[in-house]
Amino acid sequence: MSAFDGIKEPVQSYVDIWTPMFKQASESGLVPDFLLHWGHGAAMASVLLSMGVIGAYMGWQIRLGNGEEVTPLTLGDTIREAHPKIIGGAFFFFLLGGQGGLVLLDTQGQSILESPHAMTAALSVALLATQAVLPKLFATENGKLARDVHAYLGTATMTVLFAHLVTGLNLGLSF
Repeated sequence: MSAFDGIKEPVQSYVDIWTPMFKQASESGLVPDFLLHWGHGAAMASVLLSMGVIGAYMGWQIRLGNGEEVTPLTLGDTIREAHPKIIGGAFFFFLLGGQGGLVLLDTQGQSILESPHAMTAALSVALLATQAVLPKLFATENGKLARDVHAYLGTATMTVLFAHLVTGLNLGLSF
């Protein structure tokens, strides 16, 4: 029994829409095997190591009182303005990339939603979604608590995302 048993069939149906196109691209020589195998990981690592790290850094700069600064990383915005844009963009790319990862895994004949990488993916998405909601509580009577939770949960989220990178590398090396 897997944590994903309830959703595996519909997710597989979705993946099955795209897999034939990727298999055809591979068989025709349009896409090299190396790209099918490591492309998802390279793309998602670049999002984590750029947008994720910069966004987390900005979050802590806000917490440390530097949120009104404008830096080369913010492209004219303040750190406080840029932080949700960069992290929101990373979340968007992670959601898109997760779909691609499932399709590419299936294209290579591997089963989906059965690895530690799938578990860390689900946990990462849940944490990022929680992080996206917490700022709505900043202006409430519990705003200080919400800010504290957001800061420390953000750090925990980055830890899980790096664990996700490691489980993905392990998955890629396993076949």
